Amino acid sequence: MKNLIQTLVEIPSPSGYEAQIREVIRSVVTPLADEVTTDPLGNLIARKSAQASPQGLKIMLSAHIDEIGLMVTHIDDNGFVRFTNLGGVRPHTCIGGRVRFLNGRIGVISMEPLDDPAKVPTFDKLYIDLGCSSRQSCPVKVGDVAAFERPFTDLGDRLISKAMDDRIGAAVLIEAMRQFDASPHQLYCVFSTQEEVGLRGATTAAYAVNPDLALAIDVTGTGDTPRPANLRMEVSLGKGPAIKVRDGGMLSDPRVVNWMVRTAEKANIPYQLEILEGGTTDARAMQLARAGVPAGCLSIPTRYIHSPSEMVDFGDVQYAVRLLVELMSHPVDLE
Repeated sequence: MKNLIQTLVEIPSPSGYEAQIREVIRSVVTPLADEVTTDPLGNLIARKSAQASPQGLKIMLSAHIDEIGLMVTHIDDNGFVRFTNLGGVRPHTCIGGRVRFLNGRIGVISMEPLDDPAKVPTFDKLYIDLGCSSRQSCPVKVGDVAAFERPFTDLGDRLISKAMDDRIGAAVLIEAMRQFDASPHQLYCVFSTQEEVGLRGATTAAYAVNPDLALAIDVTGTGDTPRPANLRMEVSLGKGPAIKVRDGGMLSDPRVVNWMVRTAEKANIPYQLEILEGGTTDARAMQLARAGVPAGCLSIPTRYIHSPSEMVDFGDVQYAVRLLVELMSHPVDLE
């Protein structure tokens, strides 16, 4: 599974420009699905229902495949590139970082001197240096997009890379698809687009699928680092996947939370309960589809989210696969 994770995280595909990662995932999931389609917003939808029973549900599982990135807004006479963000990029995580444009060109992010060095820089102080000396020789143009350039690093139990959010969720969903053969449900495995800029792919996909039940597979923050920003966040690396109770955009259906907890406990799978006070996932969009859908989220604890070096625990990832397979392998009881 680590090879799959490395392949997914190292592909540059920011929000709205997911073609490259979509085609790689298509090649992997096509042998695992009964039907694979792409909708007008670029979502890859893999249906797996050969073993579905009349009592089974139509279940949508969504992991987004876009990543945060940058878009060129201006190029000055000396070839330095100004940019804006695609998704939740934070200026202080950019300085000294490298980016890869979709044409393959690499640049380094630096900044103008600050009037007050004690203040965090804003985007208008940052620029990208592509090693050129004029606007004419600059190898990118206004509107071009880039993703952070960081290699995948395997520390054994811990894995580090850009774009763990949410390629790790996509890897969990793909790995689970390999084990879904006995599911009594119609499973719509959606690899969604444009999550980082407003849950857009999941919104259209959920309208089309019209599921009876929906789960997102995404990352969540942790409270296990020195002086974490959220001192009340109990999720930690290495203690199992997290079952979302609420986040900044949605309340998980309590019946879905209880079903996920019961399933984890019955299968002796370690889990954590997640309350994330900021941010949200595709679960919000799916929950509000059409007349409403019971929805929840299976979360992979992740440190340093929306930075070029996001960290996950491989044990948490493997347990997330196990829990997802258990949830999909039996009739759903939402009592």
